[in-house]
Amino acid sequence: MNLRSIPRAAVGGYIKALRWPVDRVIGRNPTVDRAEAEARDVAGSVLGDEELKRDAARRRTAATERKRAQRLREAAEQQTRQADEELAERTRAAEGRKQAATRAAEQREQQAEQERQAKEREAEEAERKRRETSRKVAAQQEEARQERERKDRLEQLDQKAEALAEREEALVAEDEAKRLKQTAATTKAARKS
Repeated sequence: MNLRSIPRAAVGGYIKALRWPVDRVIGRNPTVDRAEAEARDVAGSVLGDEELKRDAARRRTAATERKRAQRLREAAEQQTRQADEELAERTRAAEGRKQAATRAAEQREQQAEQERQAKEREAEEAERKRRETSRKVAAQQEEARQERERKDRLEQLDQKAEALAEREEALVAEDEAKRLKQTAATTKAARKS
């Protein structure tokens, strides 16, 4: 240790003593670092201590770099916040688009289901009408068949009635002929006697 190192140590201790409460309250700060560097530079100039001046220059450069680093960190944090906000906005927009697409898909599904049900109902109605038409046609055919059978039966009955009437006439004629023959025989026998 030489004579120049004693004042340098005293300046360093004094600055540390002043800085300690400030660092406790506001934390490490580039402005305080710059003020410390300036104080060391002034002390180095007053004391003629080149080592103290070089230390002050190093501290000033370090404070400038810390200040620059702090600005860069703040800029990076700002960019990060903006990126986070943009990401959140994009996420919200994407979620909105997703929900809109989901709603649209659900609506398309509902519409398709409604159309399917409508077609199913139409097909069932067409089938019901076809069956009803088939039943009506079958009923009409059955009715026509029964009408033909009834007409055929009536015709048969008419023919049978005609045949019976002809037979009855023939029987009556035969009876009449027999009666006439008998009467003639009786008359002839009465004339002979």
